[in-house]
Amino acid sequence: MASNILAPLPDASTAEVFTQLLARPGLRIERIVSAGQVTPEDAPYDQPDDEWVLLIAGSARLWIEGDGERALTPGDALLIPAHVRHRVTWTQADPPTVWLAVHIEGQ
Repeated sequence: MASNILAPLPDASTAEVFTQLLARPGLRIERIVSAGQVTPEDAPYDQPDDEWVLLIAGSARLWIEGDGERALTPGDALLIPAHVRHRVTWTQADPPTVWLAVHIEGQ
């Protein structure tokens, strides 16, 4: 089944929208659409699995424990190892920011 990750985009004006694109044992791929949302400073993500993210559209800033804050633009990708605390500190609202996230279960 063919699809376009950029169209149609859901309305993310009130909350980020997570759309699961594929799920297999040990692997989950999702599209995340952000429109100005951030992760609260006192509630960073601490995930049990590795996460590889690719910024598809828009722009964002991401803080990663031990690495600091980095700006992301379309085409930027990075691997966030399991249990490395991280949070989104800024996302472009208009046009929205679109991420591709690949979650890989730990070994």
